[in-house]
Amino acid sequence: MIQSCSAGELSRESFPPHILVLPSKLPRLHFPCVTRAFSGFNHTDRRFSKNPIFLEQGLSRSVNVYSQKQNSRESRSSLEFKLQCHSKTLFSPARSSPNNVKKKKYGGVLPSILRSLESDNDLERTLSSACENLNPKEQTVILKAQSNCERVIRVFEFFKSLKDYVPNVIHYNIVLRALGRAQKWDELRLCWIEMAKNGVLPTNNTYGMLVDVYGKAGMVKEALLWIKHMRVRGLYPDEVTMNTVVRVLKDAGDFNRADRFYKDWCIGRVDLNDLELDSMIDFDNGSGSAISFKHFLSTELFRTGGRNPVSESLGSSDTGSSMRKPRLTSTYNTLIDLYGKAGRLKDAADVFSEMLQSGVAMDTITFNTMIFTCGSHGHLSEAESLLTKMEERGIAPDTKTYNIFLSLYAGAGNIEAAMEQYRKIRKVGLFPDIVTHRAVFHILCERNMVQEVETVIDEMEKSGIRIDEQSLPVLMKMYIAEGLLDQAKTLFEKFLLGYELSSKTSAAIIDAYAERGLLTEAEAVFYGKRDYPRQKRGVVEYNVMIKAYGKAELYDKAFSLFKNMRNHGTWPDECTYNSLIQMFSGGGLVDHARDLLSEMRAAGLKPKCQTFSSLIACYARLGQLSDAVDVYEEMTSAGVKPNEVVFGSLINGFAESGSVEEALRYFQMMEESGVSANKIVLTSMIKAYAKVGCLEGAQRLYEKIKELDGGPDNIASNSILNLYAELGMVYEARCVFDNLKENGGADGFSFATMMYLYKSLGMLDEAIDVADEMKQSGLLRDCSSYNKVMSCYVRNGQLRGCAELLHEMINRKILPDTGTFNVLVTALKKGGISIEAVTQLESSYQEGKPYARQAIIITVFSSVGLHAYAVESCDAIIKAEIPLESFVYNSTIYAYGSSGQIDKALNIFMKMKDEGLEPDVVTYINLVSCYGKAGMFGGVKRIYSQLKYGEIEPNESLFKAVIDAYRAANKPDLAELVNQEMKFAFEGQDNSESEVEGESEDIALEL
Repeated sequence: MIQSCSAGELSRESFPPHILVLPSKLPRLHFPCVTRAFSGFNHTDRRFSKNPIFLEQGLSRSVNVYSQKQNSRESRSSLEFKLQCHSKTLFSPARSSPNNVKKKKYGGVLPSILRSLESDNDLERTLSSACENLNPKEQTVILKAQSNCERVIRVFEFFKSLKDYVPNVIHYNIVLRALGRAQKWDELRLCWIEMAKNGVLPTNNTYGMLVDVYGKAGMVKEALLWIKHMRVRGLYPDEVTMNTVVRVLKDAGDFNRADRFYKDWCIGRVDLNDLELDSMIDFDNGSGSAISFKHFLSTELFRTGGRNPVSESLGSSDTGSSMRKPRLTSTYNTLIDLYGKAGRLKDAADVFSEMLQSGVAMDTITFNTMIFTCGSHGHLSEAESLLTKMEERGIAPDTKTYNIFLSLYAGAGNIEAAMEQYRKIRKVGLFPDIVTHRAVFHILCERNMVQEVETVIDEMEKSGIRIDEQSLPVLMKMYIAEGLLDQAKTLFEKFLLGYELSSKTSAAIIDAYAERGLLTEAEAVFYGKRDYPRQKRGVVEYNVMIKAYGKAELYDKAFSLFKNMRNHGTWPDECTYNSLIQMFSGGGLVDHARDLLSEMRAAGLKPKCQTFSSLIACYARLGQLSDAVDVYEEMTSAGVKPNEVVFGSLINGFAESGSVEEALRYFQMMEESGVSANKIVLTSMIKAYAKVGCLEGAQRLYEKIKELDGGPDNIASNSILNLYAELGMVYEARCVFDNLKENGGADGFSFATMMYLYKSLGMLDEAIDVADEMKQSGLLRDCSSYNKVMSCYVRNGQLRGCAELLHEMINRKILPDTGTFNVLVTALKKGGISIEAVTQLESSYQEGKPYARQAIIITVFSSVGLHAYAVESCDAIIKAEIPLESFVYNSTIYAYGSSGQIDKALNIFMKMKDEGLEPDVVTYINLVSCYGKAGMFGGVKRIYSQLKYGEIEPNESLFKAVIDAYRAANKPDLAELVNQEMKFAFEGQDNSESEVEGESEDIALEL
């Protein structure tokens, strides 16, 4: 990614791998009245071409923002700010520009000594042979030339062992800086104390250096304590020290304090009264030192009285009345960057003008900083104008300049312009640095521009430049996203040749694979061979791999990896435990999660609120509410404040279980603790009120949800809708339902609830309207939704509509469930099918007999006239050539007979007999119907004779089938004769059993 830092910091050394963000991520500030920021530099401005002395005239405006009050500056923030500069002095390069600094060459014996020290591992032997007669300046050169802290200490110890060595502050400054950069704080403290014992007094350079090393280590408060120590000792910060303090505060994001410190310095006041020692956190570098940094500084502050007085030449007091103004280019650069990052563009422009008025020369860093400040706040054209003026005045852009433009164009989405800046670096004779390549890779990989990325990689390889470690995960992620796993693997293996991968980078690559579900590749990186001393995997690698297993629901592997961590010398941290507990809670492994929580707390680690919340939610989801309460109490005793998710889980759990009083109790606790109830919590409370039929409470909360952003969602609306339906409140329910439809939130539950409401009140036409509307809205997506609409059709007698929905359901590969078949059985009872046939089919289904489902479906289709669907199913069963039971044969005989295919129906009957199955009463009923339709009166007469003379057990449905057959054949006399015979056979019996109207017609809807 592209770094967002000042141009002065855009060097190779000052780009730590962990700092890199896009300028587009910076806060954008809008200045309505600023139409052309920094327009004074616009080479297209007519004022430059027509009036050459325009810039010189601009100096008449005195700009001095540093002595003015804050409210004065704010009152002018809406004014257009322009850079108005003297044409002769504006662009003269600074003499101290880093671009012009060359490595100093030494004469005499120093070059040979430096070469010997660099090549000889026996440092002390070389020092003894060549460095005993050096003067202090030469000793200083030797000290500064050492490459690491250890060598600096060894050289310094040698010099101190010399008989004529006199300790001096310059040598101690070098040693203190080396120790600070190496973050060896205990050794630095001891060196400081030794310095005091030897009577060496710290100077401005000493304190400025200490502020610098502590600030770069992220210890800003401790860095400022050195300034307080300095002031107590009577030293006043010079400009270099002041600049260092402002830069440290700027880099820490404390822009207001940086601005205040600078302005106080300008008027001669540096007290840091807002920095109290008692408010500081004790510093401990983890090495087991018993003396904290706070104690160390406090002791040093109180020892100042025993020291020699500080010479007035070393520092001045605060009594000076004249305004101090900076004279160093680096100071102005820091201030411009400070105000730019703070979004105070007017102040940045004023500092630039003040720099010009003071005659301070500018350098490349100045322009880089101004370019970045303009561009990162949306003034890209002004940034481009600055570059033109920079080149016109002989200040050559460096690689950092082009890096800035590369990032600015990328942030603006102009990829072609960004890549042109990359190509321009080589065209002008410069070389891309590590920041350039990081930025280019980020731009291209973010857009999956594989070919362009590989072109850049080829260019780097030809130039002998390695891909840096920070870019590796970015490149790997692009290859993985594009499915180019072989290229990703090749790149990874090539990078590992001669290079040790950090734990953080390894974890990023593992995560890139895991996010795509590529566990095998992720494991290959995690378990891969390590050829360098860092054999132990870092805890972050374990955490990412455990998360990957959890995402794939491989909980056993995740737990096994966790258990093996310690065996390989890596101890789990808070992230490890939090991840595992949340993972197991989400997977329902509540016992494992609870054990890990206890283990985590026993190890002295503090679980996050989210960790407790996941465990409480799991218990609530499983109905183990007493355990959920135990975890809640453990959470509060641990000092972790519950949030709305915790309370919501408990409230919802108790609401679902019907424990309304407990739900209300936790709701009150939530309000008392100051946690605002969200929609989820309020919806749970509505459900709780609905459980006990408390309409007033539910309505009150529903009105409260309406006041929240976005209003009630479909869950809350469905909850109150269901309550209205239970209470039979048609008007109120219809209002909620209509509102849901208008907002596009009506779902299957909403429609089902309205159908239930209308059916329960006998409003069948309205119920059918809702069912049709549900069907047209495309909400029939599962078995449950089909069942609800089909039951509504059956209740209203629209049996064909029910059967058509059944066929649609089957075509969409939605398997009917028990609820479906309950609806179908009711449809058969209302569709004129004999009670014996319905009973036979129903019992076969309940007993789980083969083809019972198909037999019911065939009969339903046939009963409503959808003969094609029924015959299609019959043909499939017959062609299967498998043994069938009587009820299946009966269904097929009925289907073929109903469709007019009498021959097929009779053939099925013959096949049934061939299989050794005796016809039952349902078979005879279906046969009589077939004979009657075909005019085969002999068949009808034969079955009637068997019925009349007791060969077939008397059956009312069979008598009726015979009567219907004669009537269909226009034989009313025979029909009446059979009717009289039926009355005689069943005289005195209650015929009400054959009536099925109303029987099992009300189908319960499970909402």
